[in-house]
Amino acid sequence: MSNSVRLVIVDDQAMVRQGFAALLDAQPDFTVVGQAANGAEAVSLAGRVRPDVMLMDVRMPVMDGLEATRRILGADDTPRVLMLTTFDLDDYVYAALRAGASGFLLKDAPVADLVQAVRVVAAGDALLAPSVTRRLIADFARRPATHRARPDRLRVLTPRETEVLTLIARGLSNGEISAALVVAEQTVKTHVGRILAKLDLRDRAQAVVLAYETGLVEPGT
Repeated sequence: MSNSVRLVIVDDQAMVRQGFAALLDAQPDFTVVGQAANGAEAVSLAGRVRPDVMLMDVRMPVMDGLEATRRILGADDTPRVLMLTTFDLDDYVYAALRAGASGFLLKDAPVADLVQAVRVVAAGDALLAPSVTRRLIADFARRPATHRARPDRLRVLTPRETEVLTLIARGLSNGEISAALVVAEQTVKTHVGRILAKLDLRDRAQAVVLAYETGLVEPGT
């Protein structure tokens, strides 16, 4: 299909790569255009085949998934990166989000979850499971408040956009934000789009990180 989502699978285990590739390539809207066994290969492959989404293992030899993600997303015309992990509360969660990853997926996730995760990320949204959001909050909770920047960067937002960003950072979906603010879900989507544009963010994952980094949201509040 000409409009199919172009995918690259990156994992140091051949069976994992091939298994994911077979599952995803079977979908009518996906095309697997490459596989890589480590981060260095992934960086090179990303530049050659220009995928839409890369499924990236966190822990690999030669170059890990974090460094590969930083390098890939530091270039122009970058793909979305969905990190693959064995552990739900992986120590790399925060670093990966800071590197620009659009979300996390457990390697043993059901096939339906895998397919849906790729579609969500390909559509430009972020995939943040509640457990990942909790991990992110816990990371900030351990940091002294004095180490957090003040929210000067957020002054470009309207009061309503700031309210929406706060709710995003607390893990609410568009539907939940719609119910909380008593507005249409399409209105929430419009606010989210403006927030990302004004703050030059890729997706909701980076919005969550920024909300905590700037002190807009404090752990435990």
